[in-house]
Amino acid sequence: MKVSRTSRLNGEYQKEISAIIRRLKDMNPDLKGLISVTEADVAPDLKTANIYVSIYASNEAETKRSFEVLQELAGHIRHELAQVMRMRTVPALRFKMDGSMVYGSKMDELFKTITYSTPADSEDEE
Repeated sequence: MKVSRTSRLNGEYQKEISAIIRRLKDMNPDLKGLISVTEADVAPDLKTANIYVSIYASNEAETKRSFEVLQELAGHIRHELAQVMRMRTVPALRFKMDGSMVYGSKMDELFKTITYSTPADSEDEE
Protein backbone atom coordinates (compact mmCIF):
# COMPACT_ATOMS: atom_id res chain seq x y z
CA MET A 1 0.00 0.00 0.00
CA LYS A 2 1.42 3.36 -1.06
CA VAL A 3 1.31 6.14 1.50
CA SER A 4 0.72 9.59 0.05
CA ARG A 5 3.08 12.47 0.61
CA THR A 6 0.34 14.47 2.32
CA SER A 7 -0.33 11.75 4.90
CA ARG A 8 3.40 11.47 5.66
CA LEU A 9 3.57 15.25 6.09
CA ASN A 10 0.52 15.19 8.36
CA GLY A 11 2.27 12.73 10.66
CA GLU A 12 5.53 14.68 10.69
CA TYR A 13 3.80 18.00 11.34
CA GLN A 14 1.79 16.46 14.17
CA LYS A 15 4.91 15.05 15.81
CA GLU A 16 7.01 18.21 15.43
CA ILE A 17 4.27 20.63 16.52
CA SER A 18 3.65 18.48 19.58
CA ALA A 19 7.36 18.70 20.49
CA ILE A 20 7.38 22.48 19.94
CA ILE A 21 4.31 22.96 22.15
CA ARG A 22 5.95 20.84 24.86
CA ARG A 23 8.99 23.18 24.82
CA LEU A 24 6.79 26.29 24.78
CA LYS A 25 4.79 24.99 27.72
CA ASP A 26 7.92 25.12 29.88
CA MET A 27 8.53 28.78 28.95
CA ASN A 28 4.95 30.09 28.95
CA PRO A 29 2.99 29.91 32.22
CA ASP A 30 -0.32 30.59 30.41
CA LEU A 31 -0.18 27.19 28.69
CA LYS A 32 -1.79 24.95 31.29
CA GLY A 33 -3.21 21.47 31.29
CA LEU A 34 -2.51 18.49 29.10
CA ILE A 35 -2.16 19.70 25.51
CA SER A 36 -2.02 17.10 22.80
CA VAL A 37 -1.98 17.47 19.04
CA THR A 38 -4.58 14.97 17.90
CA GLU A 39 -4.35 15.57 14.16
CA ALA A 40 -2.63 17.70 11.55
CA ASP A 41 -4.33 18.26 8.22
CA VAL A 42 -2.04 19.90 5.66
CA ALA A 43 -3.63 21.25 2.49
CA PRO A 44 -2.36 19.67 -0.75
CA ASP A 45 -0.84 23.00 -1.86
CA LEU A 46 1.06 23.23 1.50
CA LYS A 47 -0.23 26.77 2.13
CA THR A 48 -2.33 26.06 5.21
CA ALA A 49 -2.59 23.40 7.88
CA ASN A 50 -5.37 22.75 10.35
CA ILE A 51 -3.90 21.59 13.64
CA TYR A 52 -6.40 19.91 15.96
CA VAL A 53 -5.48 20.14 19.62
CA SER A 54 -7.11 18.70 22.68
CA ILE A 55 -6.61 20.52 25.96
CA TYR A 56 -7.49 18.88 29.24
CA ALA A 57 -7.14 21.45 32.02
CA SER A 58 -8.54 21.72 35.53
CA ASN A 59 -11.32 24.09 34.46
CA GLU A 60 -12.91 25.59 31.36
CA ALA A 61 -11.25 29.00 31.82
CA GLU A 62 -7.75 27.46 31.76
CA THR A 63 -8.64 25.42 28.70
CA LYS A 64 -9.93 28.47 26.87
CA ARG A 65 -6.90 30.59 27.84
CA SER A 66 -4.46 27.88 26.76
CA PHE A 67 -6.18 27.62 23.38
CA GLU A 68 -6.06 31.42 22.94
CA VAL A 69 -2.33 31.41 23.76
CA LEU A 70 -1.75 28.65 21.20
CA GLN A 71 -3.52 30.72 18.56
CA GLU A 72 -1.39 33.75 19.47
CA LEU A 73 1.80 31.65 19.23
CA ALA A 74 0.89 30.18 15.81
CA GLY A 75 3.44 32.38 14.02
CA HIS A 76 6.18 31.45 16.47
CA ILE A 77 5.33 27.75 16.17
CA ARG A 78 5.43 28.09 12.37
CA HIS A 79 8.89 29.69 12.61
CA GLU A 80 10.13 26.86 14.85
CA LEU A 81 8.63 24.35 12.46
CA ALA A 82 10.49 25.95 9.54
CA GLN A 83 13.77 25.43 11.40
CA VAL A 84 13.08 21.74 11.91
CA MET A 85 11.31 20.68 8.70
CA ARG A 86 13.61 22.38 6.17
CA MET A 87 10.95 22.71 3.50
CA ARG A 88 10.55 25.46 0.92
CA THR A 89 7.16 26.47 2.28
CA VAL A 90 5.84 25.92 5.76
CA PRO A 91 2.06 26.21 5.92
CA ALA A 92 0.20 28.83 7.94
CA LEU A 93 -1.09 27.10 11.06
CA ARG A 94 -4.72 27.29 12.12
CA PHE A 95 -5.42 25.73 15.48
CA LYS A 96 -8.79 24.11 16.04
CA MET A 97 -10.17 22.65 19.22
CA ASP A 98 -10.72 18.91 19.39
CA GLY A 99 -12.94 18.03 22.34
CA SER A 100 -12.44 14.28 22.16
CA MET A 101 -10.50 14.02 25.46
CA VAL A 102 -13.15 15.99 27.36
CA TYR A 103 -15.92 13.99 25.70
CA GLY A 104 -14.19 10.71 26.59
CA SER A 105 -13.74 11.79 30.20
CA LYS A 106 -17.39 12.79 30.43
CA MET A 107 -18.49 9.43 29.00
CA ASP A 108 -16.27 7.57 31.49
CA GLU A 109 -17.93 9.43 34.35
CA LEU A 110 -21.38 8.59 32.98
CA PHE A 111 -20.50 4.92 32.63
CA LYS A 112 -19.29 4.83 36.24
CA THR A 113 -22.70 6.03 37.44
CA ILE A 114 -24.60 3.28 35.65
CA THR A 115 -25.51 0.32 37.83
CA TYR A 116 -25.96 -2.96 36.11
CA SER A 117 -28.57 -5.51 37.08
CA THR A 118 -28.05 -9.11 36.11
CA PRO A 119 -30.84 -11.68 35.70
CA ALA A 120 -29.80 -13.23 39.03
CA ASP A 121 -30.36 -9.88 40.77
CA SER A 122 -33.90 -9.56 39.40
CA GLU A 123 -34.81 -13.10 40.61
CA ASP A 124 -33.64 -12.20 44.13
CA GLU A 125 -35.97 -9.20 44.18
CA GLU A 126 -39.07 -11.34 43.44
